[in-house]
Amino acid sequence: MNTQDYIKLEDQYGAHNYKPLDVVLNKGKGCWVTDVDGKRYLDCLSAYSALNQGHCHPRIVQASIDQAQKIGLTSRAFRNDKLGLFYKKLVDLTGYEMALPMNSGAEAVETAVKIARKWAYATKGIPKYEAEIIVAEGNFHGRTTTIISFSTEQFYKEMFGPFTPGFTAVPYGDIEAVRAAINPNTAAVMLEPIQGENGVVIPPDGYLKAVAEICKENNVLFIADEIQTGLCRTGKWFASQYEDVRSDITIIGKALSGGMYPVSAVLADKPILGLFQPGEHGSTFGGSPMAAAIGIAALEVLDEENLAERAMELGEYFRGELRKIDAPVVKEVRGRGLLIGVELHPEAGGARRYCEMLQEEGILAKETHDHVIRFAPPLVIEKSDLDWALGIIADVLKR
Repeated sequence: MNTQDYIKLEDQYGAHNYKPLDVVLNKGKGCWVTDVDGKRYLDCLSAYSALNQGHCHPRIVQASIDQAQKIGLTSRAFRNDKLGLFYKKLVDLTGYEMALPMNSGAEAVETAVKIARKWAYATKGIPKYEAEIIVAEGNFHGRTTTIISFSTEQFYKEMFGPFTPGFTAVPYGDIEAVRAAINPNTAAVMLEPIQGENGVVIPPDGYLKAVAEICKENNVLFIADEIQTGLCRTGKWFASQYEDVRSDITIIGKALSGGMYPVSAVLADKPILGLFQPGEHGSTFGGSPMAAAIGIAALEVLDEENLAERAMELGEYFRGELRKIDAPVVKEVRGRGLLIGVELHPEAGGARRYCEMLQEEGILAKETHDHVIRFAPPLVIEKSDLDWALGIIADVLKR
């Protein structure tokens, strides 16, 4: 079977809820992938930052194999010998007192919403079921019904109501808007330190720190969604650390498994996560021995291979070289670490066609928010690979 055969099968039998580039991949190693016809590509998306450690990192693969040969799933009805070790690794590396594992990022966001609401009633004393959470316009936290309820992208919401109440959206980057939105029933403010899906949008300097201070002044939780920006992607373990912010709740996922398994987690201290009682929340697969073993290996790779420092160094270089490209279609190059957005002028005709041209030349990137090309290669990428890509990117952007 060739590329078109596989595309036909997928289009015939699968729901059309994605619009992927028409490349059918079947192998990956490091930052390189190969399609079913044998063509190699440089992966500059990393499965939306889930592959910070690169495709099929040997240590994570071996952890998967070793655990699969012992026991894969116990459910949380019983204990397993890997989960406590996973908790300790998370706590040691992040500085939080507790962790709660889930599977997808959206599940972790739902978990954070639930615990923030319980904290509001049990600790802050907000009248039951009147808690409110402030979010930012342009947010992307997932696809569940509750999460799309506080999205400001109407396309995500059309035909999917009724929606979950209890959320207020304010302009991203506007400190005074956050301050004005807080009222006695406000339980939390939840933000992405960098809005990835909205086009790699970086807030003004001092924004996160000011929001965290406002939350503290008003006895409101600050929740940082670091699913895409965390775990070394932006040059630090968490993007919030650029402003020395330690959020009350941090949500992580994606690279927490290095792409080998769905693993996410919510991090907080005991006064918050300790509020959960047995039976109030859970997941059959969350915290399984397979997930825990893979999560431990993924964290060890991030730490021991110094991938935060690598992302910082290579990201500064990559952005600097991208900004040197003299292409009239480019409006702005922005980002932190190896999370980079190249915004095109509207008259360029959209980012999709440029991603398709890059694909033809052996580079896989993806458009986001219509006019932005997102570049987020695995953090294990070599400088020589970036140099090779930069020549092609320059040529494509100048066409």
